[in-house]
Amino acid sequence: MPELQQQPKAPALTRRAANQRGSARLAAVQALYQMDVGGTSLPAVIAEFEAHRLDGEVEGEALRPADAGFFGTLVGGVVEMQREVDPLIHEALPAGWPLKRIDVTLRAILRCGVFELRQRKDVPARVVITEYIDVARAFFETDEPGLVNAVLDNVARSCRPAEFDAATT
Repeated sequence: MPELQQQPKAPALTRRAANQRGSARLAAVQALYQMDVGGTSLPAVIAEFEAHRLDGEVEGEALRPADAGFFGTLVGGVVEMQREVDPLIHEALPAGWPLKRIDVTLRAILRCGVFELRQRKDVPARVVITEYIDVARAFFETDEPGLVNAVLDNVARSCRPAEFDAATT
């Protein structure tokens, strides 16, 4: 059996208890990280996470179990739509910050968030943005959550303008 890639460390989400979709988002970011760093295939990473990592514990911290279907939708969707998602992220990043230079974990967060904004219209844009800011805070303590907020807000306003226009009238 191939050696498992070390996942980025993630403390428990402290701002709010993670719900099942929140846990799925966190796991999806970790799975995308594993695929990017270790070259793990989509079927292998889905099988590994479903068997060992969606049960409600991350790094010894108890969380609600993850929504396995939502996890699979996120990871599979990001992989399938990466050629559409990456240019949207690149356009929303500050000048001089190409996507390929972004930290692997941060890139995974942005890809999940943009995919969800584009494909999961059943989840309000502001909820998506807040959830991924929380995921970013689980991994980063400095400027990265603000970058996630800025990029996802930019993408949300361009792909879901009605949600933002309605809030200002």
